[in-house]
Amino acid sequence: MESMDLRKAGLKVTHPRMRILELLELRTPRQHMTAEDIYRQLLEQGDEIGLATVYRVLTQFEAAGLVVKHNFEGGHALYEIDRGDHHYHMVDVVSDQITEFESPEIVALLNKIAGEHGYVLDEHSLVLYVRKKR
Repeated sequence: MESMDLRKAGLKVTHPRMRILELLELRTPRQHMTAEDIYRQLLEQGDEIGLATVYRVLTQFEAAGLVVKHNFEGGHALYEIDRGDHHYHMVDVVSDQITEFESPEIVALLNKIAGEHGYVLDEHSLVLYVRKKR
């Protein structure tokens, strides 16, 4: 994403917004970050952007559709760039590691179930809480 994306989203291009957007974009694909993670990285890189500003910018990004906020059970809010694709999450209950996956089969099944009950699937979310096999 670039400054043009901020403008398209109706947001003014500011240094804090650009830096936070860069950090979210540069993360390993499919890696989620907390506001505190972002704040720590900004500090490590010499940016003097306060934690309150990080939270405010993330809230603005979420409202503008630039990021998705996840509230997995037992954890902090996690953020990721909204890339427009639909994917699911598995949360390891022991390590808190998050694994993302896609499944057209799940989408087809959910559409079938909704249809059988006289509905059309509008939106859905799915989080699996898992642990490694022993």
